[in-house]
Amino acid sequence: MIVSFDSYYIDIIQEKDAWSICDFVVSNEDRLKRFFPQTLYQNLTPNLAKSFATKKVKQFSANEELVYLLKEKKSHQLVGIIYIKELDWEIKQGEFAYCIGYQFEEKGITTKAVRLLSEYAFKTLGLKTLQIIVNKSNISSIKVATNNNFTWKETLLKEYTPPGEDTLDMELYELYHER
Repeated sequence: MIVSFDSYYIDIIQEKDAWSICDFVVSNEDRLKRFFPQTLYQNLTPNLAKSFATKKVKQFSANEELVYLLKEKKSHQLVGIIYIKELDWEIKQGEFAYCIGYQFEEKGITTKAVRLLSEYAFKTLGLKTLQIIVNKSNISSIKVATNNNFTWKETLLKEYTPPGEDTLDMELYELYHER
């Protein structure tokens, strides 16, 4: 376990999490298909989820992409998935991407999880800059960024193309480690 708060804890992805990841993505398919299509499609069946978990554990070990799972303490139910991706170890920068189950939204859980993982990323991983890239229509994700003192930097023109949609502009928020 990396950290715990309230009724939740954050842990590193493990191969044994494959089934719960599959269950999570299938239960939240509608909310994942626009901004997490790869995570969705790579976990639609237990076999796909097993391959996904195995791959992500290897990437974590190699410091290529870090996947954390947000779970309930009592039931160990998967509540959300948080990535630190686009890691650049030379400039010590990473980007957050996160999704939370529909039944847990608007409770401040993601905000707390990102706050704690930001502290962890700065103190333990040695990162100096964290980014959140979000579409302006995703008000909840913008709140996660601003509630954690991420500062809006710029609009990234034609940054992301959701499946079956036109290319979208995205908003870049950053947080810097201050010593």
